[in-house]
Amino acid sequence: RVSVTSRTNNTHLNKPMENNETDGTGVKYYRLSEVEERNSFKSTWIIIHNKVYDVTKFLEEHPGGEEVLREQVGGDATESFEDVGHSTDAREMASSMVIGELHPVKKKNEKAREVSVAVILNCILHVLHVLLCSHQSLRSCTYIAR
Repeated sequence: RVSVTSRTNNTHLNKPMENNETDGTGVKYYRLSEVEERNSFKSTWIIIHNKVYDVTKFLEEHPGGEEVLREQVGGDATESFEDVGHSTDAREMASSMVIGELHPVKKKNEKAREVSVAVILNCILHVLHVLLCSHQSLRSCTYIAR
């Protein structure tokens, strides 16, 4: 359970937000696990820019073919969607398939993971640099952490 503070007529309400509930603004939230379960011909969901889309009825109509969408089912299709360079018309059509948003808890976890990966990569680069400098016996080796 996640508590969300919403404003209605300048009144603060603490409301627990369950799966498939709204946050007081009418937005319906879905957890990643719920989206991942929607990967059949009867129910096909994808995520683009943290919005959840039900593309079930659109599978056969998709200009790029049904398989293109099937490859993204139950997960985040943002990168693939943007790489194709969809037109304004395609984006408007997609907006009619939005059924909600990815639960905010997932968004926070993604940011934390990105920071962790950056720290780990920075440490690896530092170790490689030290090993390279010691191997080459270079006195002028310097390392500047970012």
